Amino acid sequence: MNFTYPLLKLKKRILLASVAMKKNPHQAFAFILGVALTLTACSAATSPNVEGNPTLTPQASIQTAASLPAEVAPLPVAATATKIAPLRFTIPTPGAEPRSDWRPPLYPVPWAISPHDHFYFIRPIAADQIDWGVANYRYGGMLFANIVHSGIDIPTDEGVPILAAGGGTVTWASWGLFSGESTNQDDPYGQAVAIKHDFGYEGESLYTIYAHMSHIDVTRGQWVAAGEQLGLVGDTGHTTGPHLHFEIRLGRNDFLATYNPELWVVPPQGWGVLTGRVMANDGSLLRGYQTRVISYETGYTYKVSSYGPKVINSDPYYQENLVLSDLLPGWYELRITYIEDDFTKEFQEQIQIFPGQISYFSFEGLDGFNLELPKDDGMRAWTPTPEED
Repeated sequence: MNFTYPLLKLKKRILLASVAMKKNPHQAFAFILGVALTLTACSAATSPNVEGNPTLTPQASIQTAASLPAEVAPLPVAATATKIAPLRFTIPTPGAEPRSDWRPPLYPVPWAISPHDHFYFIRPIAADQIDWGVANYRYGGMLFANIVHSGIDIPTDEGVPILAAGGGTVTWASWGLFSGESTNQDDPYGQAVAIKHDFGYEGESLYTIYAHMSHIDVTRGQWVAAGEQLGLVGDTGHTTGPHLHFEIRLGRNDFLATYNPELWVVPPQGWGVLTGRVMANDGSLLRGYQTRVISYETGYTYKVSSYGPKVINSDPYYQENLVLSDLLPGWYELRITYIEDDFTKEFQEQIQIFPGQISYFSFEGLDGFNLELPKDDGMRAWTPTPEED
């Protein structure tokens, strides 16, 4: 499904401006930040998953962390470290940083600081376009009754090039991916490409899916490199407008084998990812439960709902049912309002987002939040496993 934000065109101009001025990254960042400041009031009103919260007070003294271009942003120094300090920069404009849709370049892939993370894939849309999924229709979400979202939707214009997220062999390049009939032009995926990658995870094959294309540039059996053009964004299949539907599949190329792409696609340099397991008092997964994630540094609130347990799948290690990617490093407050019978209580917890890695929490009914990582069952192979012929 496609969701168009009211300020999408202006945000895209900001992205393009940063690319055009890449020879002077400090000037580019100052320009983007200045424009964003003029939009702060209307942006909070129009964005469906962000709301202002200027009265929130930090519980610790924290330097504001802002995303700068790759030439300025330092990278983590130890790939084996499990915790690294947040990035610290001096913002040229006084006051709280406004929410912006600008993103720095991605980390190189494969990327993993924690032994359980697996950022193997680049993003299938280039960085001079919006290259992240819409916030109110994430993986596992339900827009219509009984239709579960099996990937992420990247809202970009028709005709924008679609790139291979990793190297591998094209196993499908036509209509009919869902039905298996290449002549079926009523297939919900429309024109689509599937790639079986040259690497897997924990002995299982990995696939990526690119759907709703207006044009396909590759053929079945062709080998493609990461970043190679596969075709163009379109609105074929069951969709309300142009966008790219992107999926990660593990083990087999099947609709029921999807996993959350936000845990597999590398984040922007200096940014991090939040994931959690939200459960009822009896330990069962809660579906459609909202978590508010509030930044102490900016005062903004991100809203993300839990998913599962049917059709979609949780990560083998984190066993999550909630993911929020592309977060600036720093301290955040988690809030969940738990309701059971006639009992209602709001639970709160502080959590820190670290650059280039995943921060984890669990929530279990009346016991509230827990920041301990899941038990280690011995899975340590974060590097991609070569596929056997």
